[in-house]
Amino acid sequence: MPTDDLLAPLTAATTQWLLRAYPPGPGAVQRGLAEAQARQAVTLAAWLRYPTELDAELVVLSGPGGAARLDWVTGADADRSAGSEAWHSWVDEVVASWAACLLASAPLASAAADAVTAARGERVPVSFRRLTDPAEADHRSAGLLRHPDFLAPIADLHRPQLRARLEAAQAV
Repeated sequence: MPTDDLLAPLTAATTQWLLRAYPPGPGAVQRGLAEAQARQAVTLAAWLRYPTELDAELVVLSGPGGAARLDWVTGADADRSAGSEAWHSWVDEVVASWAACLLASAPLASAAADAVTAARGERVPVSFRRLTDPAEADHRSAGLLRHPDFLAPIADLHRPQLRARLEAAQAV
């Protein structure tokens, strides 16, 4: 099974968590644009975190850890009753943190996209334009989702590991 398929539940849950923690602007178009940006950031972060099929299989086997700490950091833990949303267990804290870093910084997102493209070669099936070169509509639709100050509590959790991963990729 391809790595992308293995990571689909993790990607969907982590994207959902980001959209709930940092809601988009009102309207279907705003939500769609924000979701596209969040999904691109989460996909890129997941591919960086789990670069091989074996890595993806191991996270599926062991589970990504869930959103408990992320909910606590953002204050969202008070909004959820125990067991009300099973998808929370598929949220990956590191992937969410790395995605927040990428959403807050287009240059960092570009470096991450370059690293993934170099590692995966021709196997990168998506463009990360909304993440690496966001248009004004992208910024309007995802004001909270792209705001460095709002994202800082989540981004700061694992930013050093992301930078180390990107430095290692550039050294190759």
